[in-house]
Amino acid sequence: MTIRIFVDADACPVKEEVYRVAERHKVPVTLVSNSYLRVPASRLIDQVVVEKGPDAADDHIAGLADPHAIVVTADIPLADRCLRAGSVVIGPNGKPFTVDSIGSALATRALMEDLRSTGDIIGGPPPFQKRDRSRFLEALHEAVMQLRRG
Repeated sequence: MTIRIFVDADACPVKEEVYRVAERHKVPVTLVSNSYLRVPASRLIDQVVVEKGPDAADDHIAGLADPHAIVVTADIPLADRCLRAGSVVIGPNGKPFTVDSIGSALATRALMEDLRSTGDIIGGPPPFQKRDRSRFLEALHEAVMQLRRG
């Protein structure tokens, strides 16, 4: 079966990096978003625009996730769903989501939601940095190589 990369694309800051790795390794990419995005002309890059809705893109990606897929997302519940389907899941910062780490990530997300809802914490994740891009490139390359080795 063919390795594929699925990108939760609406707010993904590393699409260009995904394109570079996909071209280097000749791996097809599907960007899933709620609106049309500018996508390079390449036979390897496909775009799926789903209906507007809070989880439409997530549902689409989770429905395609399998052990031959690499999913790029910062969405922790989506990462959990894709891990359950056997996919490799990488955050845009290059940190992998794993079966061992996803429970903690879900718990932290729930705690932060509760704190934000009470006004105790305002804001989100730290700003995206150049080293996050480098870490992501390395992690995506490694994920492709891992799946190729089986």
